[in-house]
This record gives sequence, structure tokens and C-alpha cells, in this order.
Amino acid sequence: MQYLPNILFAIALLLGLGYFGNNVKKLIRNIKLGRDVDVSDHKKQRFNNMARIALGQSKMVVRPVAGIMHIIVYVGFVIINLEVLEIIIDGLFGTHRIFLGVLGETLYGVFIASFEVLAVLVLLAVIVFWLRRNIIKLKRFMSAEMKGWPENDGNIILYFEVVLMCLFLTMNATDIPFQEMNSGNLVSQFIAHWFSGFSEGTIHIIERSAWWLHIIGILIFLNYLYFSKHLHILLAFPNTYFGNLKPKGELDNLESVTAEVKLMMDPNADPFAAPANPDAVPAKFGASDVSDLNWVQLLNAYTCTECGRCTSECPANQTGKKLSPRKIMMDTRDRLEEVGKNIDANGGTFKDDGKQLLNDYITPEELWACTSCNACVEACPVSINPLSIIIDMRRYLVMEQSAAPMELNNMMTNVENNGAPWPYNQMDRLNWANEN
Repeated sequence: MQYLPNILFAIALLLGLGYFGNNVKKLIRNIKLGRDVDVSDHKKQRFNNMARIALGQSKMVVRPVAGIMHIIVYVGFVIINLEVLEIIIDGLFGTHRIFLGVLGETLYGVFIASFEVLAVLVLLAVIVFWLRRNIIKLKRFMSAEMKGWPENDGNIILYFEVVLMCLFLTMNATDIPFQEMNSGNLVSQFIAHWFSGFSEGTIHIIERSAWWLHIIGILIFLNYLYFSKHLHILLAFPNTYFGNLKPKGELDNLESVTAEVKLMMDPNADPFAAPANPDAVPAKFGASDVSDLNWVQLLNAYTCTECGRCTSECPANQTGKKLSPRKIMMDTRDRLEEVGKNIDANGGTFKDDGKQLLNDYITPEELWACTSCNACVEACPVSINPLSIIIDMRRYLVMEQSAAPMELNNMMTNVENNGAPWPYNQMDRLNWANEN
């Protein structure tokens, strides 16, 4: 019976990690549903971006209040959970605070003391975040796309963090040998007095309960990430690494169209010759569903933090237009999840469900409201590019459905007929010079 806790711990650990691994496989599969794109260039610059933006949180502090608090929560949560390694070793081998013997009392005390201070700072930051969402009700958290699950998800993760930090401090406060050591209990020593009226056996039960709930809570939190916007905790690193390195004003061109234009401009080309590579002609111009997007765009969708910085900076949204770059990313992720569930339900193959990203999730009105200014791209703290999805879907509307707005169709007709956006013959352009 003395090994029963170790066996139960090993089972819980395997189940938690196994379920997480299965969800990671689904995540990778869903992202790979997108078109292939080569992002293997400029490795040094990409690593620098990842270190500066994802690890260094450089774009978060553009808004100092939220940025500094986010850094506290991020650093505190990551560092405090380094103790998870100690918990795992203790749980598997039946030891207790194994790192105490490895690091020594003084160094171990320094580490735990820093963890306890960070735990308090995380609690304070989380409380402020909760107030901003639920009491102050910042405008960017109150948009239509944030109603329902997105709103609840933001609060659930805050409650998770509060519970885990409280369990960590309770675990330390009720660990009698640790308190008697009087090294590292910088915060928990003040909580320990709350349990002074209990017997030693009861305090031990509380300590063990907090220990178990803490590690089980971390495993639950780990598996909750897949269903939450907080997946960005993991995906921010690859997303910033694979982020767009081109100047923000530079739009990519469709290779098939570029090749066709070059062929048309080649005086030596035979206009009646068969295509050299018939397979190079795309089945579809632009994108109407998630499978038409590339895998980096789908990675962007899963990485979206739903913070709303993109939408709050969007000039179209500020002037009352329907466009919300955050909604574009959330809709793309929701549709991708729907496609993934369809594949799971049909033995690994997608069965046409009569739906697509365009119209069923994102309307042409939203797409044409975009001014292509890149404000959303600049504002995103994790290098997400909503504009690239908007441009690809507008290409589909124009090149596949001829569904551009009337004003744009008139402009393109004028360019074709008159060589300029205006409805005037080239011979009449200088008539204004003779007017009195």
C-alpha cells in the first residue's frame, strides 16, 4: 500500500500527458490542412523575432499597464511551475522536496521565496485583469464576437490561475518541515498561522490535498489550453518565428497569375502553346475556406489571444464598419475546428458539409471594409496577420465570383479602357487646362 500514491500519481500523469499529446496531434493535423508555404528563410532574423516578441514580450508593453501585468503573470506562472518538476519527481518516487537535498537549504530557500513572491504578484495581476473585464468592462472586451464562450473562457483562465497560486501557497504554508526550516517561506509563513489550531495530522492532510490538487490542476490546465484562446502560451513561439518578414505594405502575388503576366509580356512566347506545367494552374484563385489558406495563416488563427488590440486599432472598425480583425481570426479558428471535427467523425476524411469560411462565417461586407492599412498587423502582440486572410478571400470574390463592389468594378473597367481609374478618355485628360 505504500506505493499506491506513487502508482496513482503515475496514472494521473500518463492520462494527462496522453490526452494532451492526442490534442497536439489534432492541432498539428488541422494546421497542416492549409496549403504549404516556404518559410525556411532568414533563420537568424526569425529566431531574433521569436526571442524579442514571444519571449521578451516586446509588443505587449506598448500598452504599459496591461503589458507589465501580463509579463508578471507570464513570468510568474512559468517560473512557479518549474516546481512542477520537483512535484513530478516526488510523486513518482515517493520523495519530499527532492531539490532541497540537491540545492541545499539556503539556495532552495531563495528559489522558493522568489516563487512565493511571484505567486502573490500573479494573484494581484489576475485580480486587476478580472476587474478590467468584469467591472470596468473595457470596450475591446465587450464586442459582439466576445459574447458567450470567449467571455467565459477569459474568466475561466483567471480563476484557474487564482486557484493554482492559492494551492501553491497553501501547500507551502502547511508543510510543517518546510516551515520549521524557516528558509524560503517568505509569504507562506504568514498563512501558516491560519492552520495553527489544527492537529499535526489534519495539517498534513491539508498539505497533501493541496499538493495533489495543485498537480492535478496543472494537468487539467494543460489540457484546457487546446480548447482555449490561451493556446497562445505555446503557439506564440512558432507563430512569431514563422511571422511575415516582408515590409508590411508589401502584398504577396499569386504565383500562377505572376507567371501568366510574364508570359503575356514575353515577346518570344507562343500564345497558342500548351502550358509547360499544367499542374501549376491552381484549382482556385484566392480562398473561400480554411483549406485554401496556407498553414501559417491557420497557425495564426490558433495563436490568436483574442486581446482585441487589432480591432481597437482598426480604422474601419472605429468608424462603425462591420469589420473586426479579431473576429476574422476567431472565425477562421472556429471553422478550422469544425473541419477537424468533421474529419474525426468521418474516419479521417473530410465529408462536404455544405459550409465554408466565406459567407457562413465571414461576410463580404466585412472583407471589403478593410482598408489594407496593416494597423491590425502592427498592433498584434504575437505577429498575427489578419490582413493576409482578408486579401486572399477578396481575391476569391474578385477572381472566382466577379463579386467586387460596384465602385471597384467601375474603377477596374476604367483602368482597362482608359488606362486610369477615372471615366475619361485619355485624349480628354488635359481639357481642364483650357478652361477659364
